[in-house]
Amino acid sequence: MTNETDRIELTRRLVVAGGLAALAAPSASAQLAGNAFIISGFPAGGMGDLVSRPLAERMRGRYAANVLVESKVGAGGRIAATFVKRAPADGLTILQIPSSIMTLYPHIYKDLPYDPLADFAPVTATATYVYAFTASSALPANVRAVADFVAWALANPEKSSYGIPATGSALHFAGMMLQRATGIEFKAVPYRGGAPLLTDMLAGAIPVSFNVLGEVLPHIRDGKLRSLGVCGPERSKFLPEAPTMKEQGFADIALTEWLGWFLPAATPPDLVRTLNGFVREGLQDPAMVASLAKSALEPHHTTPEMCAALLKEDHARWGGIVKSTGFSINQ
Repeated sequence: MTNETDRIELTRRLVVAGGLAALAAPSASAQLAGNAFIISGFPAGGMGDLVSRPLAERMRGRYAANVLVESKVGAGGRIAATFVKRAPADGLTILQIPSSIMTLYPHIYKDLPYDPLADFAPVTATATYVYAFTASSALPANVRAVADFVAWALANPEKSSYGIPATGSALHFAGMMLQRATGIEFKAVPYRGGAPLLTDMLAGAIPVSFNVLGEVLPHIRDGKLRSLGVCGPERSKFLPEAPTMKEQGFADIALTEWLGWFLPAATPPDLVRTLNGFVREGLQDPAMVASLAKSALEPHHTTPEMCAALLKEDHARWGGIVKSTGFSINQ
């Protein structure tokens, strides 16, 4: 969740500082004994599977005898993160998690059972994606931009609400930031994930929502939903006609999420780098790049050092945002 210019400069500095060592090709002789598990905190069939399952196939018989993807669902990804934190540091238990669960959650949960900066060895980012501010048929057809929605919300405060896939998510904060910037009454309606939220959006049961772009993109293209803006630092190549929130006067709502892979903190650095190499190799496969693009995901490989730096940077930025809102969740 960083400014793109800052990301580029951060990447340059870290590579110059020695991150290139992580780019060595993975060695077949480095195969680990036993089965490896890629642990996800979300149900099978979701966005993360587009990354984890093709990589597991490529790594099978090379990184470990077998590589399996396993979901440990619950608590918005916290169960999965806690499980991997407590796993043996042998390279066989890998956490795949959206970055906000590691960078936002520490600031809103009072008793988080893991410390993202101390309990994990960052391996790499794998893919980036942006959020969309999306309108349903519940809004008049002339609401085409954020300013149009604000005008409608001011005139219809009793109808003004927005859907989010979970309380305390990055998408929840996008709505809070818009509310603070405009002064509109804007009630968050939490759902149990993106799928039921999308169902209600398509039915016109809720006027707007913040969503992962890939989830709503097919419905924007077929006219069932319409984008009022994207929340990335620049226009998405997957929906270039949609202006960013920043272009529309909301510079703070420039949020980029990334999927990351992590190992338990005590994992030896050579195992971290070996796994990093396998991920890099997989993300360079044109077939995988094309597959990710169908869901508006962009491959984004980093060295372990870059991943650690991005983690710290986003952790600090979310801390400032959460403090400004005063939001917290009591567990």
